[in-house]
Amino acid sequence: MKIATFNVNGINGRLPRLLEWLAEAQPDVVCLQELKTSDATFPAAALREAGYGAAWCGQRGFNGVAILVRDGEPIVIRRGLPGDEADTQSRYLEAAVDGVIVACLYLPNGNPQPGPKFDYKLAWFERLIGHAQSLLDSGHPVVLAGDFNVVPTDDDIYSPKSWLKDALLQPESRACWRRLLAQGWVDAVPKMHPGEVRYTFWDYFRKHWERNAGLRIDFLLLNKSLAKRLVDAGVDREVRGRPGASDHAPVWALLR
Repeated sequence: MKIATFNVNGINGRLPRLLEWLAEAQPDVVCLQELKTSDATFPAAALREAGYGAAWCGQRGFNGVAILVRDGEPIVIRRGLPGDEADTQSRYLEAAVDGVIVACLYLPNGNPQPGPKFDYKLAWFERLIGHAQSLLDSGHPVVLAGDFNVVPTDDDIYSPKSWLKDALLQPESRACWRRLLAQGWVDAVPKMHPGEVRYTFWDYFRKHWERNAGLRIDFLLLNKSLAKRLVDAGVDREVRGRPGASDHAPVWALLR
């Protein structure tokens, strides 16, 4: 199984780039974030024509997550992260695919901080940590895939000095990340490429792409049973450099 995560930053506007990458990379499972479209305008027909069944939680203008399955259909387990019935933002979708629980997530950005958006980010992170433990306790193979909107360490960003006030680098955000990983999750890309930093996001402003001024914020986290099956992982960096591209690149892992 080749599983990938990709923040598309507007699925309808960037659909040609997404279809192009799907044809090239041929992932078996894809978790998409930041659809920026309603349920009614999600391009299910175009994806089906490309060979992918889909489940999605849309939201007009921002947020939105989806899980795609090549030559199949995801079996939806959960729409929305548990723990706050008043939360209406479309940021979490969970499905079963060939015996694997696939959790697609788009963690809140949290800017500006301090303030209510940062408070929401941390509260959402707490809910994720709690639910992630329940997924581990289930005994099933599990992957947490998505845009976590956290830069784990200063080594995961081109220049921490430029982002000191950003919510992605705050001590509280990083502490939540460490607590999540301490449950036993394995970060797929550095597991296969120790000592290397492979950025997944390059801002559109100030020539971040051209200068390789990137951040690592998109992750595939595997529980121990899936981590034992990991044979390769990487970032399809070249996708970011194409015309009309998302500001993120796809991240993938290959499981035997």
